[in-house]
Amino acid sequence: MNYSDFGKRFNRYSGISHLMDDLSAGLLDDDMVMLGGGNPAAIPQVLEKFQQTLDNLQQRGDLLKALINYDASQGNQAFLESLADYFNSQYGWGISRKNIALTHGSQSAFFTLFNSFAGASGHSRKHVLLPITPEYIGYSDLGIEDHLFVSQKPQIEKLPDQYFKYHINFDSLEITSDTGLICVSRPTNPSGNVLTDNECRHLDKLARRNNVPLLVDNAYGTPFPHIIFHEVNPFWNDNTIVCLSLSKLGLPGVRTGIVIAHEEIIHQLSNITAITSLAPGGVGPVLVNELLRKGELNALCDDVIRPFYQLRCNKVVEWLKQSVNDERMHIHLPEGAIFLWLWFEGLSITTSELYEELKKDGLLVVPGKYFFPGQDNPGKHAESCIRMNYVQSEEDLQKGISILSRTLRRFW
Repeated sequence: MNYSDFGKRFNRYSGISHLMDDLSAGLLDDDMVMLGGGNPAAIPQVLEKFQQTLDNLQQRGDLLKALINYDASQGNQAFLESLADYFNSQYGWGISRKNIALTHGSQSAFFTLFNSFAGASGHSRKHVLLPITPEYIGYSDLGIEDHLFVSQKPQIEKLPDQYFKYHINFDSLEITSDTGLICVSRPTNPSGNVLTDNECRHLDKLARRNNVPLLVDNAYGTPFPHIIFHEVNPFWNDNTIVCLSLSKLGLPGVRTGIVIAHEEIIHQLSNITAITSLAPGGVGPVLVNELLRKGELNALCDDVIRPFYQLRCNKVVEWLKQSVNDERMHIHLPEGAIFLWLWFEGLSITTSELYEELKKDGLLVVPGKYFFPGQDNPGKHAESCIRMNYVQSEEDLQKGISILSRTLRRFW
C-alpha cells in the first residue's frame, strides 16, 4: 500500500501491538496462562453493582438515551458537573466542568496531549520528558514523529525480603528549552511504583519554574479506582494535567478517559475530539455518574476494589517467593496497580528470550525492554525484568508461577 509517512509510522510493529496480538492469540488458546495483559479483575461485588446500576438506568430510560444521542465533544455535561463537585468536595481544587474533558480512554488522551506539547514547534522540536523509567508500554509509539520522548533511568534501592524500589534521580534530571511536557504515572504500570508526595511536589516545582505542564497519569490511582496500597495526596493546579480512566475501575469496554486541566487545554482537547471523532462515548459516564450521584463510588473503591487487589497481590508475592525460591529474583515493592515487576539478576538469557521460552511453555508475560521509552539502549536491567499481572484466577496464577519457576531454573 502507498501509505503516507503517518500511515507508515502507525503500520509499524510496536510493543503495544505485540502485547495486544499475544492477548488475542492467547484468548484462543485454552491452555495459555494469560499473565501479560492489563484487563482488570472481574470482582463479583463490582460486577453486581454495575449490573444493578445498569438495570436502574434502563428502567428509567437513561441507558437508552445515552445510546441514541451524541454527547458534547467535551463529554457528558452532567457527569462533568458531578466530577467537578466531587473533586472540589474531596480536595478543594476549585475547578469547574470547564476544567474537565472526556476522551475515548486514556490512550486517546495521551496521543492528543503528547503531540500537542511535543514534536515540531516552529524552528525547534519539543519532547516529552519521562523523569523515571520503566514506564507504561502504551506511551512509546504515540508520537506522530520519531524521538518524541526523552527519559532517564531510575535510582534503584534494594530493600529487605527480595524487594527493591525505583526513585527519580533528580540530580541528573534535565529540563531544557526543548522540554514540552513532563509525564509520570502514579502508581506506575509496570512496576507498581508510587512517587512520594515529596517527589511530586519537587516535579511540580520544576515544571512551574520552567513553564512546562506536568501530566500525571492516574489510571490506577486515587481517588478512583484507588488501586494504591498506602495513602498519598493527589494534587492539581493549573499547570498540572491529571488523567484518569474508567477502565481500571472495571469498565475497560466503555473506553472513557477523564482529563483535568487548565481551561485552555480542555478547549483544545475537546476541539480535537470534535474533529477526529465528534464526541466521546456516553454509557460509561452515565453509569459512573449514577454512582457519584448516590455517593457510592468511594465505598466501591475503598471497601471492595482496593482490598481485593491488595490481598491478591500479597498472596501472589508469597507464591512467587515459595516457588522460585531464589534470592536473585527481586520484586519491585508493590505499592499499587495490578502488576508485579520482577527483576531476575544474573539470568543467562535476556527476558526477551525468556519471554519466548515461557510462551512455548504456556505462559504469557511481557518482557521488560518495552517499558523504557526514550532510550535507544535501555541496558541490562531492562532486559532482566518482566511484567506479570495478578488479576487472573488463583488457579491460573499458581499454574503460571509454576511454569515461570521451572523455566527460570534452566537459565540461572
